[in-house]
Amino acid sequence: MAKEIKFSLVYRDMWQSSGKYQPRVDQLEKVAPVIVGMGCFDRIETNGGAFEQVNLMYGENPNRAVRAWTRPFNQAGIQTHMLERALNGLRMYGVPADVRRLMPKVKKAQGVDIMRSFCGLNDPRNLELSVTAAKEAGMISQAALSITHSPVHTVEYYMSLVDQLVGFGADEICLKDMAGVGRPATLGRLVHEIKTKYPHIVVQYHGHTGPGLSMASTLMVAQAGADVIDCAMEPLSWGMVHPDVISVQAMLKDAGFLVKDINMDAYMEARRLTQEFIDDFLGLYINPGNRISSSLLVGCGLPGGMMGSMMSDLKGVHGAINMALKKSGKPEVSFEELTVQLFQEVEHIWPLLGYPPLVTPFSQYTKNIAVMNLLSMAQGKPRFSQIDKDSWSMILGRAGKLPGPLAPEIVELAKQQGMEFYTGVPQEAYPDALPEYIKEMEQNGWERGQDDEELFELAMHDRQYRDYKSGLAKERFHKEVAQLRAEKEPVAKVETAESLALSYITPKHPNATPIVATATGRLLWEVDFDDRSTAPAPGTEVKEGSPLAHIEASYALMPLVALKGGKVVDTCARQGQQVKKGDVLGWVE
Repeated sequence: MAKEIKFSLVYRDMWQSSGKYQPRVDQLEKVAPVIVGMGCFDRIETNGGAFEQVNLMYGENPNRAVRAWTRPFNQAGIQTHMLERALNGLRMYGVPADVRRLMPKVKKAQGVDIMRSFCGLNDPRNLELSVTAAKEAGMISQAALSITHSPVHTVEYYMSLVDQLVGFGADEICLKDMAGVGRPATLGRLVHEIKTKYPHIVVQYHGHTGPGLSMASTLMVAQAGADVIDCAMEPLSWGMVHPDVISVQAMLKDAGFLVKDINMDAYMEARRLTQEFIDDFLGLYINPGNRISSSLLVGCGLPGGMMGSMMSDLKGVHGAINMALKKSGKPEVSFEELTVQLFQEVEHIWPLLGYPPLVTPFSQYTKNIAVMNLLSMAQGKPRFSQIDKDSWSMILGRAGKLPGPLAPEIVELAKQQGMEFYTGVPQEAYPDALPEYIKEMEQNGWERGQDDEELFELAMHDRQYRDYKSGLAKERFHKEVAQLRAEKEPVAKVETAESLALSYITPKHPNATPIVATATGRLLWEVDFDDRSTAPAPGTEVKEGSPLAHIEASYALMPLVALKGGKVVDTCARQGQQVKKGDVLGWVE
């Protein structure tokens, strides 16, 4: 009898891999019954990484969204699954253990069946709590392997991890091929090993299109025994997202697998509605380049979901790099040349950094180091002259154990800067915090919510939750949309960091060079997501080309570099403030 292959629609990831926001709850309620009507999906990815956070960011209650979105699938007998980042939960930095244990209890009560948990470093110490907490809450625990391709990431390496995850009690294993660089034959061997050793374990494959290997990988893992394949659908399929269910279904059907038929009338209606959401406001955050695949990603291994943010980063430093090259008498580079240089730089430094799988947040850290290396080298300085503190956290082991050894030059650099390597359990750095959040809710007169869901949102996304409760988030979101719509209007010229700074009138400090926002987004003087961080004090020395701050725009942490060296004389924007492109944030003299 033919083996059945089931399909999961990764509707959440389709949007996150394309832009910044997810659809609103009214839009999700509209498309859900149509997706059910397609008749081909046994699973739907409904929420998780970024879903709740971006709901808060535009002033919507994420708990209402999750309950309303999962309900039609629950009623239809379609399983729902979420994505969480182990130590980092649903955010980009560490989460207290008691908050992590609360999460699956809340999500199970909200109608989510499966918790897909991944650690970007594949550190089993970070995944154990995820697996045990999901099981205790009555959820299906799906432990994910962050797939990449390197001399370290062998079938034996991954099977050692699988052994530990199954030992923790994981019900399922997901091959999370977030960059689509997993080699088809290797993935097929890995699935064969898993199913041979653990025939009861469900295996699900998640492969982004990226460099174009994922269709071959899908066929190979299916032939090796995989049970579920993640798919996307138009108009958010292919490019940097996921293969389309129509093509996957046709390929597997031809290969002799038992697959469900697709109700094409429902497919076209779901396609129309998704395009309607894009036309409403979500398209303002979607980079058209995400529709394009690139074989260059095979070498650097960067995930397709961060291509938009990476391009924004490059645009932010392009002018500064060309200024430095021009000063030293070297030829300037085009944006396309710089893009290729960045791919090559990531490929060069990745082994030196211990081969961290390039998935959130470690893809961002590695990319940030590569960007700053390009700037440093343009200025005649050596590689690794500028490393931000979050990237150092990865290097020093605070987020988990790196898969491979660090290069001696990185170890020596840490020693020269008086840094210590962390050898403890990463979770121990994040003590329990729920009592403090409960106290805050009581003081504010806030309800903890059904099944403690409001308490969970505050504890997981405290800054965004407070902005949501105050109404600031909704106000800021509407201003942001209006600004982006205005920016979509034709402009006479493209503004660079240099032109913005030189053209802006600054009567407050006429002899100083302004620090000008090169994008619209959230200002981070320190990239630790802590609103208590402050701007650099007057008198702080800055070097030309060094990062003064970052702007979080469409999930990009865009470095804002000093166009001239000197001292900070004043700043006029606070940590976490929403800024617009062209805003003056401070002055350097």
